[in-house]
Amino acid sequence: MRKSASHKESLMQSAREVFDTLNTDYLAVHKTKEDLFWATYMATSTDDAGFSRAEESYKNFISDPARLAAVRAALASLPATDTDDAMRELRHGLNGWRALIECNVVESDAARVLMSELIKLESDLFAKQREHVLQHINEAGELEDASLGMLATNLSTNRDEAARKSSHDALMAQERWVLANGFLDIVKKRNAFARAQGFANYFDYKVQKNEQMSSDQLFAILDDFEARTREANLRALRELTQKHGADATQPQNLRFYMSGDVTRQLDPYLSFGKGLQRWVQSFRNLGIAYRGATMQLDLMERKGKYQNGFCHGPIPSFYDKQGQWVPGAINFTASAKPDQIGSGARAIMTLFHEGGHAAHFANVTQNSPCFSQEFAPTSMAYAETQSMFCDSLLDDADWLKRYARNAAGETIPDDLIHARIESAQPFAAWQERGILVVSYFERAMYRLNDDELSPERVLSLARETEQRILGVAIAPRPVLSVPHLLNQEAAASYHGYLLAQMAVEQTRAYFESKYGYLTDNPAIGPELSQHYWARGNSINHNATLVSLTGESFNAKYLADACNQTVEEAWQQARATMEAAAKRSYPNATNANLNAKIRIVHGAELIAENSESDDAMCEQFERWVAQRYPVTEPA
Repeated sequence: MRKSASHKESLMQSAREVFDTLNTDYLAVHKTKEDLFWATYMATSTDDAGFSRAEESYKNFISDPARLAAVRAALASLPATDTDDAMRELRHGLNGWRALIECNVVESDAARVLMSELIKLESDLFAKQREHVLQHINEAGELEDASLGMLATNLSTNRDEAARKSSHDALMAQERWVLANGFLDIVKKRNAFARAQGFANYFDYKVQKNEQMSSDQLFAILDDFEARTREANLRALRELTQKHGADATQPQNLRFYMSGDVTRQLDPYLSFGKGLQRWVQSFRNLGIAYRGATMQLDLMERKGKYQNGFCHGPIPSFYDKQGQWVPGAINFTASAKPDQIGSGARAIMTLFHEGGHAAHFANVTQNSPCFSQEFAPTSMAYAETQSMFCDSLLDDADWLKRYARNAAGETIPDDLIHARIESAQPFAAWQERGILVVSYFERAMYRLNDDELSPERVLSLARETEQRILGVAIAPRPVLSVPHLLNQEAAASYHGYLLAQMAVEQTRAYFESKYGYLTDNPAIGPELSQHYWARGNSINHNATLVSLTGESFNAKYLADACNQTVEEAWQQARATMEAAAKRSYPNATNANLNAKIRIVHGAELIAENSESDDAMCEQFERWVAQRYPVTEPA
């Protein structure tokens, strides 16, 4: 008996060593990759070769058949039932590693070679992209270099059609540049890699790995939503042309006529400089905290910097083998130009969105870093639900009434909130279909044979898909200008945003039913932490929804929101504002965000919160005012 017990203890110790080694080694390879990712994407380093090597090391780690075999053997060595909490935790952690590696494992030599080649192709394209310059005519009528974010904002707000067209022309040029500089070679290589893994194409591979469903199952959901919102989309386009003329749906005009004047009127109430303070205060009042995380935010555009917001965590949060809390280290970015009309609204959107991602990953309280990272088996739809729920608050009338103030401290007027609803609500379906168009296009593109993957055929496919899904000949944001298509982690995953938006509306409905309000409700942060964040990817997206709302994934809430009339949306907003005016808000549950925050501009430190969150916000606002003096808009 003693020998048997000793043998059992030996097996347990061996399994524990496998688990602890995975945790330790993963932290090292993951942090190396993420530090280089940040430096190259923020244009503070040109070590593309180093990043490519680090990316390959990371991919090799999470796709290693030998590690998977070791994890499976360690699990098999454990007793059939848990004898104590330590055994249960060990089994839980090993199952987390098994899920992660099984999602990414590359078991054939041919596929591993293809992955290595794919990483090199993507690194080369990224290096070229960093040097690629886009230009447009700005608000002042001047030709300037422009990021993708600046082009989008100019399309929405510039009163000069020729200037708006210059922004759209730049996006069209971006499409042609992408097709001429290696993207189609990457698509072919991705498909070859997927086929080596037993999948028909890369789209099918990604959907199965990221969302644990087939592409047919995914498109059963997407097709249903497309059918439910088709007429609302076409009706909005018809009404727009009746109001503004046939040219209103031209790609340089559509976003402007949808929101341009309202965006301009909103601008004084959502200044860029105040954005950081509004994020800090709002999250604090929601009871959201970051459990001691170290956070680095880079918010302004500059040459060479990656042109899309993202949130990555070099150090995932978890409890180590001594039971000590390892707080996360989290980076997130935006690409705003503070002196551009609409930049404040874009900045606060990014802060809430990426700050929501950061809150999620900072609050995963499991026993391994494998549960608190943004890649598979973490579902993109699950991850985006957290960020998109947070940024959805910015559309709420009661949030605008509490936070949107001009330089004189005056509250945003009701008639501007009404005008915002009047311009946005008819296009609620169109906005969500802007996600659909990417998914339909990518699936069709990855289904093409290699000999069909020519620039002309792919551009034709893009236009065909835009016409079918959006109802316009060319989209204001041409589909091939979407940066997600270029990055391996984001490619063939855009549908995650729509699945998340469905979950967001379901979550909002639950909180509204339970509490009657969302803005500055201090119960929301703790509930999200308990039901959505704490367990990380140890449970699936649907299980988190059931945990909080008691209801499985349900898309009807989003369809209902898209199909609301302007009057219905306004009556709802007015009732929300009236209730908020009478409400006595509870005190914030946390005095600060419980994070060490640095605001940077490349290598330059702008502000940090070693003194307090409020002092950091004041430092940031002063820096913005000095760097971007306010001029009255024309």
